[in-house]
Amino acid sequence: MKQILLVFLLTCTSALFAQDNTVLFKEAENLERSFKEPEALDKYKQILANDAVNIKALVKATELSCSIGGRQENKNDKRLSFESALAFAQRALKVDANSAEANYAVAMASGKMTEVETENKKIVAYVKDTKAFADKAIALNPNFGKAYFVLGRWHYEMVNLSGIKKAAVKLFYGGLPEASLDNAILNMEKCKILEPYYMINYYFLNKAYKDNDKPAKQIEVLTKMVKLPNRTYDDAAMKEDAQKQLQQLQ
Repeated sequence: MKQILLVFLLTCTSALFAQDNTVLFKEAENLERSFKEPEALDKYKQILANDAVNIKALVKATELSCSIGGRQENKNDKRLSFESALAFAQRALKVDANSAEANYAVAMASGKMTEVETENKKIVAYVKDTKAFADKAIALNPNFGKAYFVLGRWHYEMVNLSGIKKAAVKLFYGGLPEASLDNAILNMEKCKILEPYYMINYYFLNKAYKDNDKPAKQIEVLTKMVKLPNRTYDDAAMKEDAQKQLQQLQ
């Protein structure tokens, strides 16, 4: 009888958490639409308190931690946000190493860690992980637009490495990795097809076309970009920058 009662209580508790998480997901999504990212992140953390292996919540927590960290002016705060992002992503990967979303999350967070890491060996390890996990995410799901963006940005960043980072990558990577603006553009164009409202992809695609001396393509990207709806906190600022560049080019 006690065992039956215990099973009943566990079933009820599980059902209650599932119901709570459904509500929390809706609340988190509404907060994101209102550009309240820290509050949305807190909701995803609440979901994870109920369900520690929820991959969707772990990936969303990764994305928001990266986004919030990107706006932090204090270096320590920025690093903490990116480290949190990587921790969420690694948890998702432990839940399912063959989840395209989890691999994408690790790739994205690893890319962010290259911005704050100071130890050369670790920088190169993050550089390798960014590409390796983005490649795997795409292999697992060839229609994963955001993974193409991460890979495209990886190519863009490798082409634009600073002198110090270039020397470190060359030393610890065993030579500079094969990267090009053409591959950056190819992957970001793929993302544009699969994720037509993903503003940051347009932002870096414009940069790649600028570096590749393709002003007509820049105008095409920027014209599309300024017409996109704002879907994240950072979109308005990126659109404002796009509008200024468009006026200079035309």
